[in-house]
Amino acid sequence: MKKLIISIGILALIYFTATIIVPPYIESQRNPVKTSPPYYVSADAQGLYDRLDFISDLHCDALLWGRDLTKRGTRGHVDFPRMREANVALEMFTIVSKSPAGQNMQSNSAEAFDNITPLTIAKGESPANWFSLINRTLAQSQKLEDFIEEEEGKAILVKNKADLQKLIEARKTDPSIIGGMLGIEGAHALEGDLENLDRVYQAGVRMIGLTHFFDNELGGSAHGQSQAGLTDFGKEVVRKMNELRIFVDLAHCSPTIVDDVLAMTTKPVIVSHTGVRAVLDSQRNLSDYQIQKIAENGGIIGIAFFDEAVGVPELPNIIASIKHIRDLVGIEYVALGSDYDGSVAVPFDITGFPLLVEGMLKAGFTEQEIKAVMGENVKRFFLQNLN
Repeated sequence: MKKLIISIGILALIYFTATIIVPPYIESQRNPVKTSPPYYVSADAQGLYDRLDFISDLHCDALLWGRDLTKRGTRGHVDFPRMREANVALEMFTIVSKSPAGQNMQSNSAEAFDNITPLTIAKGESPANWFSLINRTLAQSQKLEDFIEEEEGKAILVKNKADLQKLIEARKTDPSIIGGMLGIEGAHALEGDLENLDRVYQAGVRMIGLTHFFDNELGGSAHGQSQAGLTDFGKEVVRKMNELRIFVDLAHCSPTIVDDVLAMTTKPVIVSHTGVRAVLDSQRNLSDYQIQKIAENGGIIGIAFFDEAVGVPELPNIIASIKHIRDLVGIEYVALGSDYDGSVAVPFDITGFPLLVEGMLKAGFTEQEIKAVMGENVKRFFLQNLN
């Protein structure tokens, strides 16, 4: 019995040590920043940046890694203090519940080993989350709510138009007040059960990407094996998302799903983080035809920051992608969709947002166009389409 107790104690110590060491190490490997802060821009660019009233980003996976987002981090790309330093008003915190081993842009199997399972265990999460996608999703949702509660009024969880209006008004007198919204990256998190859509809605989720890197119960991924369109279950989910006013996110969806959704949705869609094929010809990215159809739908497109979405060097190609959408359909349809903390290397963390303003100024964008891209488009879109 004594040996058993000692063995259990040793195992517990090893597990406890692993929860402290392993998640930070994995995150530091998966989410590098190519150029560390601080970042410097011209006086004109900084002056324009300082005049921006509302800065927003449509995609960040920071909830996955187990960091305390109320504290300034030394790894990763986003946390509340860095949002405040960058004067970012609103961040869409997206929930990753499953990721295939060997993840790539071309073809992934839904049966591949799931990378998130060992990370979930290593973070010391409840055993109830170890093998349940919906439980992982609800746990990450609760984490954001907990972080916001810790802020004691300095942060707002945006679930509806009234919350967003409260955020906008509060920042007029206190720009340190920030907002967060919840999204899901991949509707496999619903586990094929429509009732789980109600559960995530109650948890505050207001955007769901129908697929991620592999095919699921709703249909085909752009990086999956079938390239299929919406299944009957997928159509049922889209209809209910429209009813609940949960935004459909078409990032990572097969071209057939994109067509199917645009043919049936009664609400504007989001593409939260993407590139455009005119800048980088990849199955990850949107064609001109898709961009035009999304604009016709009244949707909004977030441009991602990593090389597999925009190419290298990233910053000029981010600007080129924004410019392409502006020239094709209009400035009102484009926004920022960084994919920060999404297992990607990025050119700068969120405190480097002024570099985007400088890049757009050099490319001949007007101040009003820059304001639109940096957040005014997102503010308008959500004010028009949230409940």
